[in-house]
Amino acid sequence: MNTTLLATAIMAGLGVFFGIGLAVAYRFLRVEEDPRLDIVEEMLPGSNCGACGEAGCRAFSEKLVDGALKPSNCTVSSEEAIGDIAAFLGVDAGSQEKRVARLHCAGGLGQAHQIAEYEGFETCLAAHLVGGGGKGCTWGCLGLADCMKACTFDAIHMNDQRLPVVDVAQCTACGDCVDVCPRDLFEILPLTHNLIVQCSAPLEGDEARAVCSVACDACGRCAQDAAPNLIRMESNLPVVDYSAGGPASQVATQRCPTGAIQWVEREQFVSQKTVPLTGVRLD
Repeated sequence: MNTTLLATAIMAGLGVFFGIGLAVAYRFLRVEEDPRLDIVEEMLPGSNCGACGEAGCRAFSEKLVDGALKPSNCTVSSEEAIGDIAAFLGVDAGSQEKRVARLHCAGGLGQAHQIAEYEGFETCLAAHLVGGGGKGCTWGCLGLADCMKACTFDAIHMNDQRLPVVDVAQCTACGDCVDVCPRDLFEILPLTHNLIVQCSAPLEGDEARAVCSVACDACGRCAQDAAPNLIRMESNLPVVDYSAGGPASQVATQRCPTGAIQWVEREQFVSQKTVPLTGVRLD
């Protein structure tokens, strides 16, 4: 027999064999999918941002249908959409404290000392890898907007001091800014956590103030004035731990000599162009 015909016959036979095998497997091994899955997924925003902790909206839909998560775990959906999903599934919508991205740096133009002019690729990562971007503070914000470009919800804009400004109304706590910042300056925090440390330089005293006028100088006054255990000093920086102490109040900020720790009122509104020291925009 012609070898070409033989090879063709063998391939055709294998195709039929595996086709039958797949058909049998589908018939007897398939798992029935809940018909509500597609409907719930359509009711979600479809952003696949991962803010809910799942890989995407489909995975989140599966957890919703299984009852493992509540509709309110989707931080992107509106209250109305969350209510509609809860009504459709016949479950409680649940509640979740709003979380937002916070920037741990206030050293913008005029505060952080420049020791060189950076010229190169206009990204924070590139500047970080090549000479640190020209700032005397090698821990501070580089101001080249990688976080703004990474934010798919248009929740971050750069202010006049070349610092990222987070619009808390738009922020979904997806964490993209956390992932993209080469200096780990963003943290996702509950909106009700009013005490924000706006420095990441592990320096103290004159050494800290030499690189930035609003740097934490590790004086420790905030920890002394705060409620017991609320603030502790680690690596010359205050760490606010709401789980260990409280209640929090503005008292902890009042003796800070540089303004490195701020009390942020959640109801306060600060426009994008008037953000002294905070680097956040609040609603």
